[in-house]
This record gives sequence, C-alpha cells and structure tokens, in this order.
Amino acid sequence: MGDIPGYARISSKDQDITRQTARLTWAGAMKVFRDIGSDVAMGRPGLEGLLAAAGNGDTLAVVRLDRLGRTIAELLATVARLKQRDIALVCLDEKIDTRSADGALILRLLAIIAECDRRLAVERTNGEIAAVIAYGKRRGRPPLDADKITAALKLVESGLSPAAAARQLRLGRSTIYREVSRAGIERASPPRGA
Repeated sequence: MGDIPGYARISSKDQDITRQTARLTWAGAMKVFRDIGSDVAMGRPGLEGLLAAAGNGDTLAVVRLDRLGRTIAELLATVARLKQRDIALVCLDEKIDTRSADGALILRLLAIIAECDRRLAVERTNGEIAAVIAYGKRRGRPPLDADKITAALKLVESGLSPAAAARQLRLGRSTIYREVSRAGIERASPPRGA
C-alpha cells in the first residue's frame, strides 16, 4: 500500500489496540493514530491528529470500517470529511478501497442505506404516534389537576411561598410559579413572627 497513515480505535481500555496497530503497520501504514474510548463527549483526538497530518491525495487505512465511526451516521460524516480533503480510504477487513470504482460504490451504497434507515425510523415513529392517537390516548404530559392548581393558588394568596405550596401539594415548583404569574396573584406578606 505504500507509506500511508493508519487509524486504530478501541472502545475501552480493557481491549487491546496492538492487534489493529500491527495489522496496519504490516499493511504499510507509516504511522498509526489511535483513539481509546467510545464516549462521544471525549472526541477523537487521534482521528483529528490524523486529519491534520494527512494531505490531499493521501490514503488512510483502517482495519475495519466501524473503527471510523460509532454509528453509521458518524461513519458517513467521517468519510465525507475524507472525501472533501481528497483523502482515500482503505479498509483491510472489508476490502474496501475508495481509490477504485468498487470501493467508492460500496460507500455510496452505505450512504443510501443510512438515508433509508433514517426515513424508516421517522415512518415508524409517526406510525406509533398515529396508533396512540387512534386508541384515544393523549400524547405528551398528562393534564394538570385543576383542583390542585386552585388549592396551590389559594395557599400562595394566604402567604405561603410558591415553592412550599408546590411541595405540600406535590406539584412542580415551576408549574406553581407559572400559574401564580398567569393569575397575577400578589403574595400576601407572611404573618408577623413567622
């Protein structure tokens, strides 16, 4: 494959990254960038380092396609970034090489499958919502108990704080504050000595 950068990623520190690194080195990777962990928040500094080091026309090697992304959407976003930078991709296990027409076709098919999966997910969600409505159930939160709201407003008018009224009637504080504001209630001063 020539001198190319490689990328290895494992999901946890319990796994061994040396096998991926050895395969990439054996395949001709001059340097292997690594990431350990699957937490989205931690980012992927190894991949970012590779992208910073790679130039237009370079080729990136990975052992498996799933090493480039935790989800198919993330994988396709990474592949799109590579394509924008004119960086080719070689996957050893799947025998994908985007420098060839076959490899580019496989990635296009993956993008089509991902789009189809997104559309199916939307259709399933909409179907489930329609079924719930058809059975006469409400969507969203259950309605507030009007009697409890009235009782809470009377407690606030008598001098109890909205937070204390909410606690006493087991309602959300923000709900009581919103209802007090909506009703325009001026809270009475607490009794002297209290």
